[in-house]
Amino acid sequence: MSSGSKKSPSNGFEKTLTSEEEQTKIKEVRRLTGQLPDKLSIYCSDACIARHLRARNWHVKKATKMLKESLKWRLEYKPEEIRWEDIANEAETGKVYRSTSIDKHGRTVLVMRPSRQNSKSIKGQIKYLVYCMENAILNLAPDQEQMVWLIDFEGFNLSHISVKVTRETAHVLQDCYPERLGVAILYNPPKFFEPFWKVVKPFLEPKTANKVKFVYSDDLNSKKIMEDLFDMEHLEFAFGGNDSMGFDINKYAERMREDDKKIPAFWTREHPALTAPQPSLPCALDSINLNSVSVSDASDDEKTDCSPSLQVESEAVSPGENMVATNGSKHAI
Repeated sequence: MSSGSKKSPSNGFEKTLTSEEEQTKIKEVRRLTGQLPDKLSIYCSDACIARHLRARNWHVKKATKMLKESLKWRLEYKPEEIRWEDIANEAETGKVYRSTSIDKHGRTVLVMRPSRQNSKSIKGQIKYLVYCMENAILNLAPDQEQMVWLIDFEGFNLSHISVKVTRETAHVLQDCYPERLGVAILYNPPKFFEPFWKVVKPFLEPKTANKVKFVYSDDLNSKKIMEDLFDMEHLEFAFGGNDSMGFDINKYAERMREDDKKIPAFWTREHPALTAPQPSLPCALDSINLNSVSVSDASDDEKTDCSPSLQVESEAVSPGENMVATNGSKHAI
């Protein structure tokens, strides 16, 4: 296999590398990142570095800068320490939850229902979103890195759109969880959403935008998309499947509490998804020097700071807005 590039219809050329070239770049990012405290060292696996490299089209310095910002965010925010009891109130209406089923590729499925927003706390909403992302990753199959978002627009109206929190949501998902999205299904979006999508689509990386699929229950082509992706016997009835169980907060709480018990074991060097061949070294937050890598050819307005800036006005927001970026940067989810 030779390295080179392949033509993308929307963004010119996308790099393709041999496995040896990929490993060389991963090692270079690891060298530039330096030694890390133990938990960050465990998180910073080759697979993690590769996701950041793919999000930056295999540009080592850009990927390193992005990774350092992500690591600093994890050190400050501590997403792996969030537990069900911390966010249970945000989950009551079933606005975001992990499905009991997976897709045909073995990917975790997150169901999102924007119309069921039950909170005006931006901080609470983001914290719950982070918990859901961490839980989805916890439940990924060993050979999978990505997940599926099923966004149900039943009952959705203009009051559920908030640009401010959309920016915050997209910021966390794109910068702190790069390359975690496999496909996002927008199920029965209202007609007014399509022009909104056309406005925000240019703010996304083309390969991210291409992961978003509009699906309508009365369209035969849409039905085929769902049948190709899911076992219809186990897919929820609301999405055209045959599973009529629906969301039950009490049963879901039990599932999440059981998952919470798995988290300590997940954050060990023995866990295959997080193994990182890097020595641990106690260090303070300041030792992650975010300015040690210059990215001379990055755009001035490129945003890579991963720490959620939650000092904005509280208002209702839809979890289904998470594919939108509003700050002019283009990052891959």
